[in-house]
Amino acid sequence: MRVDLTEPKRHKLKDGGELQYWVAGAGEPIVFVHGFGIDSEMWGPQWAAFAARYRVIRYDLRGYGCSTLPTGPYSHVDDLLSLVRAVGARPAHLVGLSMGGRIAMRAAAQESSAWWSLTLADTALDGHVWSDEWLRRWKEITKVAAAGDAAGAAQMWLQHPLFGPAQKHPDVANVLGAMVARYSGWHLSNRDPDTAPPARTVEDALSTVSSRTLVIVGEHDLPDFHAIARRTAQAIPSATLAVIAGAGHMTNLEAPDEFNRLVSAHLQQR
Repeated sequence: MRVDLTEPKRHKLKDGGELQYWVAGAGEPIVFVHGFGIDSEMWGPQWAAFAARYRVIRYDLRGYGCSTLPTGPYSHVDDLLSLVRAVGARPAHLVGLSMGGRIAMRAAAQESSAWWSLTLADTALDGHVWSDEWLRRWKEITKVAAAGDAAGAAQMWLQHPLFGPAQKHPDVANVLGAMVARYSGWHLSNRDPDTAPPARTVEDALSTVSSRTLVIVGEHDLPDFHAIARRTAQAIPSATLAVIAGAGHMTNLEAPDEFNRLVSAHLQQR
């Protein structure tokens, strides 16, 4: 089987926006959803590994990578559902990291029949009360962006302690640096018109999520994300929690072999 890892495709959205995406392999579909300030290149260590057995789909969220910037109200979940319908990938396994995990939970709450399983890695969560330290750093970054230095704000994001463990791996640091260099910083200097649900709505709905769910968190991820992982694993009835030793926030890049092993075992459960 020939696996095409390089050719991007474009998906036109109803409002005129476009998502850049890639598809490879054959079998049950897996959709990978990336984190904030980066793009779908983060799934490099998973791409070929899972394309050997599954039909893998990764895409740049609206405003990231090579997808178009928001021009008005939109929904990350509606974008995701539109894409999986267009490529005939329903139902699919859904894998999201950080912001991507939060989007995955929203998608599961909004349309549970679209997903066979969820993998939520180092996930964010609607309704989480962020620590004072997190909020302080976020305010500093967005202040720089609001002053007109979106590129500088994006570099501050790259230097955030969130990525400290990942920066210790030269190859991972290079990938992160390249992704942040491509990032427009738009979401740091503009009010994102993503029509997200009200705070706590998705979290309250987690008890109704029927998809088999794996929650992953890196041992050295920030306390906020450990708290979210525990809370999410407790709230979703079918969820299990796994901690990857020695890894920080970017578990899929920092410990790809263990990440892939955990996800593979999860996908094969029935």
